[in-house]
Amino acid sequence: MAKLLTILLLAALACRVMTGHWPWKLWAKSERSQAEVQARALLGVSRSARREEIVDAHRRLIAQVHPDRGGSNEAVHDANAARDLLLARLERTG
Repeated sequence: MAKLLTILLLAALACRVMTGHWPWKLWAKSERSQAEVQARALLGVSRSARREEIVDAHRRLIAQVHPDRGGSNEAVHDANAARDLLLARLERTG
């Protein structure tokens, strides 16, 4: 058991040295990037989309899925969450 813990510790340190991040931080970034990919697909925007493109895509999607037009509250919530996630990424990188 001690050997296994030593190996795991050395692997974590090696990951930190090679990438500059702890392994669990890399996994968290991976989950965030998957969420961003899903948000881009939902809104239909590219990775290089600007703020205006994201907002326009959100408006078009809301016009289609709004409850007054036969959509659902859940679809509106998903569209808003996708917009917020992508705009937050732009603020972090910009």
